[in-house]
Amino acid sequence: MTTWQGWQHFATTDPPAPPQPGDPPRSTDERLAYHSAFVTIRTPAISQLATQVRTLMILGRHQHTTARPSLIVTGPAAAGKPTALFNVGRACHLAHIRKNPAPPGSAHAAAPVAYVLVPPGATAKTLITEFARYLGIPTTTRMTQTQITKAVCHTYTAAGVQLVLIDEIHRLNPRTTTGAQTADLIKDLTERLPATFVYAGINVTDTPLFTGVRGAQLAGRATLITCGPLPARHGTHQPFRDVITDIENALDLHHHKPGTLPRHAPYLHQRTAGRIGSLTRLIRQAAITAIHDGTERITKTTLDAVRLDHLAEQHRRPTATANPTRRPGKTTLTSKNTKQTITPQNYLHHTQTHSIQNT
Repeated sequence: MTTWQGWQHFATTDPPAPPQPGDPPRSTDERLAYHSAFVTIRTPAISQLATQVRTLMILGRHQHTTARPSLIVTGPAAAGKPTALFNVGRACHLAHIRKNPAPPGSAHAAAPVAYVLVPPGATAKTLITEFARYLGIPTTTRMTQTQITKAVCHTYTAAGVQLVLIDEIHRLNPRTTTGAQTADLIKDLTERLPATFVYAGINVTDTPLFTGVRGAQLAGRATLITCGPLPARHGTHQPFRDVITDIENALDLHHHKPGTLPRHAPYLHQRTAGRIGSLTRLIRQAAITAIHDGTERITKTTLDAVRLDHLAEQHRRPTATANPTRRPGKTTLTSKNTKQTITPQNYLHHTQTHSIQNT
């Protein structure tokens, strides 16, 4: 994905398709592979990002004097940020090559999208080297940052890059010398490349990226899109249940009864804290289990047996345990922050209070 060849393969390869009525049945291995790759579920964040990217690309198309407006996709871990980024990037890539097909016999395909990961401990030179590596621009250790930047700007412009996706932006810290230089490099690229920039990172607004003079510049140019946990309800709508329905409709199980998973929406929301990444993983793992054990359906028992990512499991199971070494008539409850002795007289009050706090 961080090279042009890898991105082009991803963007032009047909995504997994759910089973259609009348299709011949897939083999077990094919269905296992399908649930491993799975379809992209269109969430509200993906729809919002697609609309904003399309609008800003048109808005900045003929803007030459200053940097084009950009976007920042932020949110907690497992909220579906990379999926949203890849989905929008693929759509932009396919739209461009449909509108601008390569001439017959051309050895060079169009490169409308670039995808770059901010490396850990990034410096300005290591980041611009990642930009160069994406399009296969040759670099040497003796080349200066200025020389690599010049080569990148020339090649990206010649290749027709229109959308630059920069992931893991939270790794930058403009409060450090190297972080400030890296942030300045990105600002320089936005002014020199005729492209729309989209950044993605974990809880970006809580990082130093939005502080100081550099942070003010970024905040003044970028639209913020929050890719957070899905609420159980939003007015009269139930976005979390709608996503569950879409996932269920995409399953390839022989005996699964439609409507089963939406009925468990409150349970699934509690299990995953509304995180789309945790939700899709939970249902996909349950589907793979159902294929392996021959049940071919997902039940609440199947879901409950799945061990999820640590964030989801922490949300599901509070860290309160009973101390087995207690005197008769007393119960000692401990957590990582408190230790309290409970007598039979105040046990009911404590239980109610503890339940409210956990809720």
